[in-house]
Amino acid sequence: MKDALVYEGKAKKLFKTDVPDQLRVEYLDQATALNGARKDVIFGKGNLNNQITSIVFEQLHKKGLASHFIKQLSKNEQLIQALDIIPLEVVIRNVSAGSFAKRLAFGEGIQLERPILEFYYKEDALDDPMINDDHVQILKIANEQEIETIKKEAFRINQLLIELFKEIDIRLIDFKVEFGRRADGEILLADEITPDTCRLWDLATDEPLDKDVYRKNLGEIVPVYQEVLDRLEKKFN
Repeated sequence: MKDALVYEGKAKKLFKTDVPDQLRVEYLDQATALNGARKDVIFGKGNLNNQITSIVFEQLHKKGLASHFIKQLSKNEQLIQALDIIPLEVVIRNVSAGSFAKRLAFGEGIQLERPILEFYYKEDALDDPMINDDHVQILKIANEQEIETIKKEAFRINQLLIELFKEIDIRLIDFKVEFGRRADGEILLADEITPDTCRLWDLATDEPLDKDVYRKNLGEIVPVYQEVLDRLEKKFN
């Protein structure tokens, strides 16, 4: 049935459409941290994240990178291709920050010699533990060939995002992406690419332009997310 709720997460809702393999996504005015332990309603956040991720996905598409994104429908809605989401959070780190710096006692803000990829098992009940390739296969999350495809795509996305954000004077510190399987088995980029899922620092000042502002109680996130959107719109719209 059209408009039937398919999924409700921390930041968005997915609804059926009149096309069987397409879904309508509604971005929510909600911010979470500590795996959902902290939660707040923040008016306007959904609109900003939807518009930001729509521009980013459009730019990636222009670079030849396929994803689930079809088009933006409104300020807080977009149309996507339905995928079987792979329960992996794929993290790429370019600079030491956040949990990486804390976990390994590695200095915050140090440029890494090369990008580092980490897998996290997407399971709230287990607090999304870090896992490796062997775990991914044992848990039947993905086979060896699919793991290699995911890694290759993640590193490609990283390079494209580094270049994209540099064009708007933003440094890409790290980010999280998710992937899904199309009905024919092809693996595509899914979910979102926003200040919720990326760690972004101003290129000149190193000031955070992401959810760390919320996590660390540094201020209001709406003006920060608006700044990211403004820069993207000025450059790409």
